[in-house]
Amino acid sequence: MKIQIHHTTRYTYPEPVTDSVNEIRLTPRTNYRQSCYHHEVEVYPPAHLLTYEDFFGNRVHAYSVNKPHTEMVIRTRATVVTVDKEQGADLPRLELEEQLRVMHGEEFQNRYIEFVLPTRYTEVTPELVEFASQHPFSEAYDLYEWARKLSSTIYEQFTYDPEATSVNTTVKKALKLKRGVCQDYAHLMIAVCRSVGMPARYVSGYHFVGDLQRGNADFEQASHAWVETHIPGTGWLGFDPTNNTEVNWRYVKLGHGRDYKDIVPVKGVYRGGEGRLEVKVDVCRLD
Repeated sequence: MKIQIHHTTRYTYPEPVTDSVNEIRLTPRTNYRQSCYHHEVEVYPPAHLLTYEDFFGNRVHAYSVNKPHTEMVIRTRATVVTVDKEQGADLPRLELEEQLRVMHGEEFQNRYIEFVLPTRYTEVTPELVEFASQHPFSEAYDLYEWARKLSSTIYEQFTYDPEATSVNTTVKKALKLKRGVCQDYAHLMIAVCRSVGMPARYVSGYHFVGDLQRGNADFEQASHAWVETHIPGTGWLGFDPTNNTEVNWRYVKLGHGRDYKDIVPVKGVYRGGEGRLEVKVDVCRLD
């Protein structure tokens, strides 16, 4: 499917600010699930963009604005073609016993160590271990089914609530609240996977649902977050615990990291007072 994305980030300041240094991670990836055919970045005030790839292979645009300004606008546009098929059914899968043998092996753990170790967001606590105990490996046909059931459990036991958490909320707090947003759902699934030795990474991107929202005048689009887990013998597979589904043609991936901190869409520093942030996202299907 051909997906078009318009993403606008606007900062306004009550007084002029200076020496603004910024990083943008809003370039869709090209991989086996999607191809980015067009992408452009426009910033105001105008600035020279430095482009590079970070440690995780995410495309980064960096720039600075030193002169005083009361507004900063970042606009990105992209056209991406996604694969219209399910991910799990057509891929090779080992038997559970072999999957576990490989996953717990030293070579496998060392290879994916950055996606196995806990982070500040995904700390393994006694509460997290208790939550993970709902899904012993013995109750799943294989690790793919285990991850799918874990995603469903998070969806069923948590309440989506944009007012409950912030970008700084950890899994420990989200578990206590039993509510949050896609970032919290993703961090929880990642933490559970890592607690049992399964590599898991945080994915930032977009989820096209416009055709499912007909008649909903209050519907607002936004960027999205989900999870990729590495199944031994199969590879990285995407799961969205916020919507209780696997990644399909509706998902456009921007990048991945250990947690939200690695893949913040727009971040920066500047001299001056606190500003106001406004983000507008439009995701539509072209065919």
